[in-house]
Amino acid sequence: MLKVFLVEDEAIIREGLRDIVPWQQYGYMFVGDAADGEQALPLIRKMKPDVLITDIKMPFMDGLALSKIVSREFPNTKIIIISGYDDFEYARQAIRIGVEQYLLKPITKATLIRTLQEVREKIENEQEQKSYLEKFRSEMQEYEQFSRRRFFEQLVAGALNVEEIYDRAQALNLEIHAQCYNLVLYNIQSRNHKGQNGAGDSEQLVQAEEELTQFFGQYPEFLVFRWNLTTYAVLIKGEPVQVKNFTARCVEVTESKLSQIPQDTVEWYVAIGTAIERLSALPGCFSEVSHILSYRHLLTDQHILTREIVEQMQPRDEESNLKNLDMAKIDPGVLRGFLQNGVLEEVKEFASEYVDSLNDAADSRLFCQYMMLNVRFSALAYVEELGYTQEEFLDGLTVMNMIGQAASRRELKYYIGEVLTKALEMRECESKSQHRNIIKQAVEYIDRNYADESISLKDVACHCNVSANYFSAVFSQEMQQTFVEYLTWKRMERAKELLRQTDKRSAEIANEVGYRDPHYFSFVFRKTQGCTPRDYRTGGKRG
Repeated sequence: MLKVFLVEDEAIIREGLRDIVPWQQYGYMFVGDAADGEQALPLIRKMKPDVLITDIKMPFMDGLALSKIVSREFPNTKIIIISGYDDFEYARQAIRIGVEQYLLKPITKATLIRTLQEVREKIENEQEQKSYLEKFRSEMQEYEQFSRRRFFEQLVAGALNVEEIYDRAQALNLEIHAQCYNLVLYNIQSRNHKGQNGAGDSEQLVQAEEELTQFFGQYPEFLVFRWNLTTYAVLIKGEPVQVKNFTARCVEVTESKLSQIPQDTVEWYVAIGTAIERLSALPGCFSEVSHILSYRHLLTDQHILTREIVEQMQPRDEESNLKNLDMAKIDPGVLRGFLQNGVLEEVKEFASEYVDSLNDAADSRLFCQYMMLNVRFSALAYVEELGYTQEEFLDGLTVMNMIGQAASRRELKYYIGEVLTKALEMRECESKSQHRNIIKQAVEYIDRNYADESISLKDVACHCNVSANYFSAVFSQEMQQTFVEYLTWKRMERAKELLRQTDKRSAEIANEVGYRDPHYFSFVFRKTQGCTPRDYRTGGKRG
């Protein structure tokens, strides 16, 4: 029921209008009346009517003044002006205010009912369009996350000037202006021999990821972005003192959530950046925090990583011998951990940090030879687990000629970098093959089931035997569009084909492409294709 409120200073007319209409029969509930605008305003603020019927000429506060206030405070309220004055100036002012109807006295029952029906139809249509827009936005939320990720990539790469940053942020409805900023990266990965998330994701890991993104999404001081399949970035903003506290809160919540997951099923690390005062300095802040996060491969038991902790790892001037060697550093597990979870962009830095972490032992040429063999065997064992042969791994890897020759610290770094790069490239190749298989399964499943209105990202992920979170990231990364975008595109392409080649009604076509509500189908079609299904059929737009 729509609520209606009446304002009329003449009691006989007010009572007549109130009693002349069987309100409920026409979808209305009469919630009150008043003799003038001054009396009416507090009641209107309390009742919040959908429709206001008001006379223009009234004592204390006239109908135009009342309409201005109501239009400002309740923009969705429809206003019907009634007047005994056939004056264009009144009508002009009413139109400028946004009044829905302007009726001249005397008003017949038929005229008032017809007007009320027109207004109700307009309100219902607006409400329907609003609900469709909310539903469409909800469905496209995954697309918004994808767009946010692209924005963040450009932001930290320094690809946007300050004006472009603000324009892009505004388009994405992100409030990014602040006096101070910081970045926190958190990395979460399942423990498995290939270092890939997906089918092996535990429920706790998936739940933790969702809870963290939901938590950060509640507070304006945090903006969370997905950086890659296993790493998230939290952009923290506020005043300088606030950012320090917000950063501590971010790390505290992240640690609390992730530490609850059994450590035998997942690895997690949090890296904390250094606060900055300019958006243009974010690329440098990101470079630093990425460097800090890369130390997770060396400090495997240190879940919270900071600049101070990293600085403690720097090489010290000591007598050249093997006494200062930390034997844990030459554990093959360190190399294996990097092979599983590292990325190509980290190789050079890891190789340098790894060698320097060996202290003066890396200056022993005999020890360098030992490390070369250690790295070779670790990398070879790993790629063989991926399904490659020794010949495939060694093919083109010329640094293997360095084994057996005198090598310096610098040459050891180069050697390790080349061997790890080859192994990670083979891992990425295998990973892409897995991703292509996932995408192939997903696309085939969507193509078979797009007409099912209930098909969801979770359904497709389950079919591909991977977690929904992982599937969403892989699909966007490989297809350069989200699952929802692809599903909608598929449905719209089929709808256009049916509109061109058949005489089926729009409602039938809607049902065939996965929309049980034909009105919502028309809404989505117009939103994505720029015209209605009817206009498309008659040649309004083809493509």
